[in-house]
Amino acid sequence: MKSSTIVDTARKALGPVGVLLPISFTSAPSAELQREAVGRLERAGYRAAWTNEAFGKDALVQLSILLAATERMTFGTGIANIWVREPQTAHGAAALLAQAYPDRFVLGLGVGYPEQAATAGREFGRPLATLRDYLARMTAPTFPPAPDAAYPRILGANGPRMLALAAEIADGTVPSLLPAAFTAHARQVLGPDKLLVASLAVHADADAARARTAARETVTGLLARPSYVAALRELGYPAEELEQVGDALVDSIVAHPDPAAIAAAIRAHLAAGADHVMLMTSLGGDYATGIAQLEQIAPEVTEIS
Repeated sequence: MKSSTIVDTARKALGPVGVLLPISFTSAPSAELQREAVGRLERAGYRAAWTNEAFGKDALVQLSILLAATERMTFGTGIANIWVREPQTAHGAAALLAQAYPDRFVLGLGVGYPEQAATAGREFGRPLATLRDYLARMTAPTFPPAPDAAYPRILGANGPRMLALAAEIADGTVPSLLPAAFTAHARQVLGPDKLLVASLAVHADADAARARTAARETVTGLLARPSYVAALRELGYPAEELEQVGDALVDSIVAHPDPAAIAAAIRAHLAAGADHVMLMTSLGGDYATGIAQLEQIAPEVTEIS
C-alpha cells in the first residue's frame, strides 16, 4: 500500500482528537480496569486512544487487549520503545494487529532517552542512525514471514534532525508536548503528505489557580530534560522565560483550566497543521482520575472537526 494511502486512511480513522491513556508510575492498572476505561472513552465520543511504553509494560500486547475490548476505536503507540524488541519482531506484532483490526492501529516508534537504552543493556549511541537502521531492519525477510498487512509508522520527534528523518523514512511524527508553534514548524518540515500527531497536556479543574499551579508543575518537569529545553529555544523562547517557567510558556504547553480553553488549544494545533491531537492528563497521576477528567471534557472536545 502506498504511503499516501496509509496516511489518508489513518487520518480518517484517528479523527481530530484522541487521548493518551493515563500513565501511572506507582502501579499497573489491571486489564479489566483498562478494558472498562477504553469502553467509557469510546462511549464518550473519542475515536482514538494511545498508550506509552516502558520496561515492565508491552504496548503491543496492551493494545491487542484494548482493540478487542472496543468496537471502532483506533489505537496507537505513543510511543513504542525500540529498545525492548527487535525490529523484525516489532513489525511482525504490528502487522498482526493491523491484519486483525484493519485501519485501527498506528505504530509510533522512538529512541526515547539514554536511561531507557541502559535499562536494556544497550548503548544509546547515535539515535538518528539507530532509528534509521531499526526501520530498515523491520521489513527484513523472516521465516516464517510476517503477516502481509500495512500500517502507518510514525516517529517520536522533537528535534530538527529527528523531524527530518521522519519526513524521509516514516509516515509521519508525534512530537511530545510542545507548543502549537512547533506543530506549525513540524508541518513545514514534513510537508502535506505525512501524518502529524500533536500531543497536548491538559488539566481541567474548576479552580483556575489550582489548574495553573498543576500546569506549571508539568512544564517544570519537562524542562528538566535538556533536549526539551533545546526544542523550546529553537522556537525562540528566551532563557529568562524558561528559567522562570513564565505564564505564557505554561499556557502554550498545558491547556487549562476548563473544557472551552482545552478545545481552543486543540484547535490551535489543528490550525497549525496537526492531523490529530492526543490529549495527555498529568503524568504519574491516578489512572481512574485521569479517565474521569477525559470523560469530563469529552462533550466539548469530541465535537471538534
